[in-house]
Amino acid sequence: MTTRFTQQLWHDIEPIWSAIQAHPFLTGLTDGSLPEDIFRQYAVQDALYLQAYARSLAAASSKATKDEWCEMFADHARGILVDERALHASFFGKWGMTPEDVYNTEALPTTEAYNSYLLRVAYGHPFEEILGAILPCYWIYWEAGKVLGQNGSPNPDFQQWIDTYSADEFADVVQSVIDCTDEVAANLPDERKALIRKHFITTSRYEYLFFDAAWQKESWAVGPR
Repeated sequence: MTTRFTQQLWHDIEPIWSAIQAHPFLTGLTDGSLPEDIFRQYAVQDALYLQAYARSLAAASSKATKDEWCEMFADHARGILVDERALHASFFGKWGMTPEDVYNTEALPTTEAYNSYLLRVAYGHPFEEILGAILPCYWIYWEAGKVLGQNGSPNPDFQQWIDTYSADEFADVVQSVIDCTDEVAANLPDERKALIRKHFITTSRYEYLFFDAAWQKESWAVGPR
C-alpha cells in the first residue's frame, strides 16, 4: 500500500513530536504542575499568534484550488477568531484581563518570528506551500490532545484546554486538512513536495519553540519594557 504524503511528513517530524510530548509544559498540563504564570504567558501569546494564523487560513481560502477547500478554510479562519478566542477569553476573565490587556501585549520573539513566517508563506507562496506551513498547528495540537486526554488534568483550566483539542469535532477539522494536503500533493512533482515538507518541518519546530518560550518565560533581551 502506498504511503500517504502526510504520513511521510509526520515521520519526518517524529523527533520534534517526541520532544514536544516530553516537554515540561505539556507534562505539566497533565499532572497539574504547570505554574499559572507560565500558562498565562502562553495563553496571551497564543491569542496573538491566532490572529496571524487565522489570516493565514484566510489566505489559504483565497488561493484554494477547489471551492470546497475555499469554504473549509474560510470556516476554519472564522472558527479560530470565534471559538478559540472564546477558550482564551474564559481564561482571561478569571485572570481579570480585558481584551485590550491581551491584544495590547507585545508579541514576544518566538511569537513574532512564527507569525512572520506564517504570513510570509501565506501571502507570498502557492496554496500547497501554505498547507505545509499551517498543517503542524492543526495536527500537533490534535495529537497532544489525544495523548493528554488519556489521563486528563486535575487543573480545570488545563482540562478545558485538553478537552478542546481532544474533541471529536477538532479531530474532524484536522483530518479534513490532512486529506486536503494528500490530495493536493498527489499530483505534484517531487521538487514542489519538498517545499511543502520544508514548511511543515519549520513550523513544527516553531510549535516546539512556542511551548518552550512560555516555559522559559521568554522576553525581549533588550529594549523598552
